[in-house]
Parts: sequence; structure tokens; C-alpha cells
Amino acid sequence: MMFPDFPFDDHLPSFLHHTSVQQYLEKYCESRDIAPHIKFNTVVEKVKPVSMETETGGAVTWEVISRDTCGDQNTQTFDSVFVCSGHYSDPHLPYIPGIEDFKGKVFHSHWYRHPEPFANKSVVVLGGGASGVDISIELAHVHAQVILSHNKPSLAFPLHLGIQQATPVVKVSADGSLHFQDGSVTKADVLLLCTGYNFNFPFLCLSELGLEIRDHIVTPLYKFLLPPAFPSIFFIGICKIISPFVHFHCQVKFALAILEGSVKLPNQLEIEKEAQGEMQRKLEKGVQVKHLLNMDSEQWGYYLELARMGRFTPLNPVIQSLYEEVGRQRRKQPLTYKQMNYRLIDATQWEILEFPPEQADKV
Repeated sequence: MMFPDFPFDDHLPSFLHHTSVQQYLEKYCESRDIAPHIKFNTVVEKVKPVSMETETGGAVTWEVISRDTCGDQNTQTFDSVFVCSGHYSDPHLPYIPGIEDFKGKVFHSHWYRHPEPFANKSVVVLGGGASGVDISIELAHVHAQVILSHNKPSLAFPLHLGIQQATPVVKVSADGSLHFQDGSVTKADVLLLCTGYNFNFPFLCLSELGLEIRDHIVTPLYKFLLPPAFPSIFFIGICKIISPFVHFHCQVKFALAILEGSVKLPNQLEIEKEAQGEMQRKLEKGVQVKHLLNMDSEQWGYYLELARMGRFTPLNPVIQSLYEEVGRQRRKQPLTYKQMNYRLIDATQWEILEFPPEQADKV
């Protein structure tokens, strides 16, 4: 998860508390003297393209309107914009028929912090992704009665004995009971939605950029990064199921190469054709529209392609190797895999530092 040029402190465990990640980012900022260039406590209210006529033809700059905590508005013009606002702040709350009749508490994983408030309660967790599984395990440890409701085949890896799997919740009856797709019914104290997030860019007029948000994707984006008509605004990190910081690193390096001129982009029509073609390729493989931004195993080829085109150093193969190993361990032993600690040996090798001897391994 580290930026390639800035390793985590050696004393930290491999599976970090979020406070350690924050400290890591603060140290990175300090080491590169970035803070003086940041306007803190400032809200960006509007970003819009402004056409300019130059001696060499038309060009686009970006007008950015912001407001500070005193309410003072400021307008500035930039040559380029990097949208790095993430996509984990606007919880997706799916409509469930009759949900207004639910007698318990409806909660989204975005607001979840600790399992203790759910101790000894009956909780239906809706969503079988990483958050749904991890939270279900934490809840079971505090003796919550957990039903993990999802639309996947029954999860094959071992779950806590206090977790029961179920099909998706399809409706809530007048007495507050939850009805599942297979016809079963239950009552619960809490319905905990691990249903992902919406893309939300309130400071942009996406249609003005030739973009739209539909079915949990932003489209069309060339290399999952830039709108074909405006190759100087970059959406960093909208892809899902990725190794986050290395993903950001490669995307930013590629975007900088475009701005510096070392990457010569095709014309707008070709860019749009390639962006649409990438999505169509996934659809033909059977990928659902809402999952078109999921990368997982495809991320490594994507990073190599960005490095080749942007002429920057590609990631060391050890990153992919360790990512895949952690995925295997997660599927094999979801209750204990976070107890493992790894160390990178070199560009291609890693080792396990602390684990029972019979399971010790070296790659």
C-alpha cells in the first residue's frame, strides 16, 4: 500500500490502524514539504473550463471558485485540475420496499466505527463485499446475532459461528420484518447497509465535460482518468478493488507525463473510442455495468501500460505478488489473516515475519 518512494516505518504491523495511515500521509507531506502549498479549511465550490484563444489556437484553462471558513470567496485560474476527492463520502442507500416500516435502526457502514454498540443485538448486514464480511466478523466477536445478506453464491471460506448467510433483503413488511429473496423472514434490531458509495462531484458540471454518472460508474474516461474532450482534468482513484496508494501513484505519474508533453494523446474521437471500447470489452466478458470500474487482477497490466506510455519506472513485481498472497490468505482464513506480518526483501521477494512455524513461508 506504500508509495513506491516512501516505505512505512518498519515497526508497524502489516495491517495498519487508520491512525497509522494518517500519520504516514502526514510524514509524506512533511518529507516533501507539501503543506505550504495546501490551502487548508477551504471548500471548492465550483470548477469549470474556460476557453481561451491563443496564438497557437484554442486552449482550456480552469476557473476554480473556493470559499474559506470566514465566508470569503476566491476565484483562481489553473492550467490543470486533479480531482482527488475520493468516492467514500456519499453512502449509497438502496431503496428497499417498505423500509419505512422497519422498527429497528438503519445504519450504513460509512458511520460504523466500533462493534461494541451492536453487542448482543440482532443485526442484518446487507452486502457481501469486504466491508460486509469484515464488519460481520467484528460483530460476531461481541456476540451479535449476525445475518450476512448478499447476492453472491454462499461464501466458501470459514466465517464465525455467529454469522448466518442469507439471500438479499427484498422488502420490509408492515410489522417491520425483513423478507429475503428465498422467502425467509426475520426480525432484527439493526439493518446495517454495506452497500457502497455514490460518485458525487458537486463542484463540477459533468455534462459540460461530456461525462455522466450512471449505475455507479463515471463514463467515458480515457484510461479511467480523463474526459476525452478535456485532457487537462484528471479523476484520480475512481477505480475500485485496487491497491490504493500505488494506484494513485501510477495515475498521477501518467497525468504529469501528459501535462509535460511526454505522452502524446490521440485526438478526441480516438480517445473517446478507446474509452468506450474498454468498457465494451468488459461488458462482453459478462461484467455488470456497476462493476465496470472494478480492477482487481487487471490493475497490474493497467499500471504497466501507464508506466510504458508515461515513461516512468513501473512497480516492482513484489507488490502484485504480495497483494495476491494477502487475497489468498483472506479467502483461506478471514478470521486470522490480519495477524500476519510481511516484509519486502527486494523487488521480487517478500517473507512472512510472524506466523506459526508450520505455516511459515517464503516466496
